[in-house]
Amino acid sequence: MQRRSHDAVVSDQFSPQSQAYLASAVHARGEDLDQLAGIIGDRPEALALDLGCGGGHVSFLLAPRVRKVVAYDLSEAMVETARAEAARRGLGNLDVRRGSAETLPCPDAAFDLVVTRHSAHHWHDVATGLREARRVLKPGGLAVIMDVVTPGSALLDTWLQSLELLRDPSHVRNYSVEEWRKMLAVAGFGPVTTSRFRLRLEFSSWIRRMNTPEVHVQAIRSLQGRAGAEIVRHFEMEADGSFTLDTMLMAAEG
Repeated sequence: MQRRSHDAVVSDQFSPQSQAYLASAVHARGEDLDQLAGIIGDRPEALALDLGCGGGHVSFLLAPRVRKVVAYDLSEAMVETARAEAARRGLGNLDVRRGSAETLPCPDAAFDLVVTRHSAHHWHDVATGLREARRVLKPGGLAVIMDVVTPGSALLDTWLQSLELLRDPSHVRNYSVEEWRKMLAVAGFGPVTTSRFRLRLEFSSWIRRMNTPEVHVQAIRSLQGRAGAEIVRHFEMEADGSFTLDTMLMAAEG
C-alpha cells in the first residue's frame, strides 16, 4: 500500500475542517492574540507573513495594522477559507498563498514581520521552517511564534504527545520553551522574549474540530481515566475530558 507524505496527511486532515477552524473560539480569541496586537501596534509600512495561517485569524488581526499580509498555509481549503473571509471583511491588503513552511516562495528579506500561531507543531522539519522564516525576514524585523508547549518533564511530555497524536495524526511535536529558544538561536534569530499562558480545551469541540475517529476518542478517554495524580493535576483534567494546556508567545529579532 502506498503511503502519503506527511504534508499530504496534514493537508488531508485540515482541508475538510477549514470552516471549523474559522469558527473556533480557541483560534479566534486568546491572551496570546491580545498580546500580539500590543507587540505589533500600528506599522502602516510593514509587510507581514502569517506562516501556517489556518482559518486566518492572525492575518485578520494584522491586516488593519500593516500595509500588506501574506497568509500562507499548506491546506488548499484553509487558503480558500481565509481568502473568502478576508473578502467578507473587506481586507483588501491580504494576499493568500499555498505551500509548506519548509519551502517559502519568497525572496530573502521580504517581510518586516513573520508570525506563526498553532502551526509549528505540524511541521515535519521545524528547523528548516525556522531557517526559512529567518531568511525571508528583514534584518531587524520581528518574528512572533505562538504554540502549545510541553511542560518539560518527561512524564507530562509523553502524555501531551499521546493525546495530541491520538486526536490528530498530522501532529508532530510540541516543544518546550527551552527547545524553542535553542531552535530560534540556531536558525539565526536574535534575543527572545517569552510569555506563557494556560489554555483550556473543551473536550467535545476539541474532538469535533478535528473530526477525530470514535475509536481514537475512546482511546483518549481511556488514557485520561488511567492518568496518575500528577497528570490530572497539571492538565486540570475534568470529568468530561476537557483539559488545560501550556502555551507560549515568543518574540525574536531578525
